[in-house]
Amino acid sequence: MVEANTKKQKTGPLTFFSQVRQEGRKVTWTSRQEVIMATILVLIMVSIAAGFFYITDMVVSLLVQFITGVQSIDG
Repeated sequence: MVEANTKKQKTGPLTFFSQVRQEGRKVTWTSRQEVIMATILVLIMVSIAAGFFYITDMVVSLLVQFITGVQSIDG
């Protein structure tokens, strides 16, 4: 079994931020066009999901009203 007593060397704030900047330069950032396309796709999928859940809610509500014979308060 390996001892877990190895201590990490502490770095100062300037060294830390320098390392963060170096790592940030290594990242492959998405292009503006990719971000726009992904945003449009997300909005489309959210709209489809909202429509699906709205229709499903209406159908279930109508089924419950039909089975129980109770009308809802709001409509």
